[in-house]
Amino acid sequence: MAVPKQRKTTSRQGNRRSHHGLEKKHLGTCSNCGKKKLPHRVCSFCGYYKGKQVIDVMSDLEEEEKEEREEEIDQKPGEGGMSLEGLSRK
Repeated sequence: MAVPKQRKTTSRQGNRRSHHGLEKKHLGTCSNCGKKKLPHRVCSFCGYYKGKQVIDVMSDLEEEEKEEREEEIDQKPGEGGMSLEGLSRK
């Protein structure tokens, strides 16, 4: 049976596994509410896709939660205060 003559170093092992790392998710922003979302998918916060409402997210919420979410959707980032992206650009 074949046995390796010398042990592989940890750096060689690391180089071999260098492409096994996780990739960062590429997130876009929802055109309706401004939250982060995956591209080509419905926004899970407001239910919009390409400017049209596809899913009624509000139907499953209670009255208090509905009011809070509607207020948050109405106040888009950039209105009333600086978003994190706006602060990082300065």
